[in-house]
Amino acid sequence: MKKTNSYEWVRITEDGKRAVVGITKEASRELGEVVFVELPSVGAHLESGQEVAVLESTKAATDSYAPLKGKVIRVNESVKHSPTLITKDPHGEGWLYEIELDSRHEYDCLKDYTT
Repeated sequence: MKKTNSYEWVRITEDGKRAVVGITKEASRELGEVVFVELPSVGAHLESGQEVAVLESTKAATDSYAPLKGKVIRVNESVKHSPTLITKDPHGEGWLYEIELDSRHEYDCLKDYTT
């Protein structure tokens, strides 16, 4: 698993062609209880660093940025209905979206992250 400077984590899937994205535990602690999330649209093509999601909590609202280039192939519908999952289980059920990678090179350049 890797992470960005803006506190998104990225996990490559077994096939190496897709990545799951969420926010780190540190980010979820800083935010507090998430009460609303706006996720990207399936089919959207993302550029690295592009604003892609909005998280609103009892403390603040923050943007989440795309860590890698790729096409959104799936979003976590569970967090739309229960945004507290993002805070309660940020590395598990609280993931945000999955992308099909344009290239794995960007992933290899991210910082290692251990949970």
